[in-house]
Amino acid sequence: MGGKVNHSESWGLRKLAYPIQKKSTGFYFLIEFEGEGNSVAGLELSMKRDERILRFLTVKMDKDHVAYAEKRRNKAGEKKSVEAEA
Repeated sequence: MGGKVNHSESWGLRKLAYPIQKKSTGFYFLIEFEGEGNSVAGLELSMKRDERILRFLTVKMDKDHVAYAEKRRNKAGEKKSVEAEA
């Protein structure tokens, strides 16, 4: 498949917007990665086959989205370091 994971976050257990397979909560993850177009198709196929994954969404980020995500992560990292010092 090929590709590189740039960033991943676990958002934890959250309430689903609507019940899926009689489940009302689920664990949310955000994974930011780089890869060729065919690697995305392979990753999506793997997620479709995994019965533990109820839903997923794949979005292509342009350069502005990538810059915003990096800025948001840096801001969150600064906030955590200030809280740790206090």
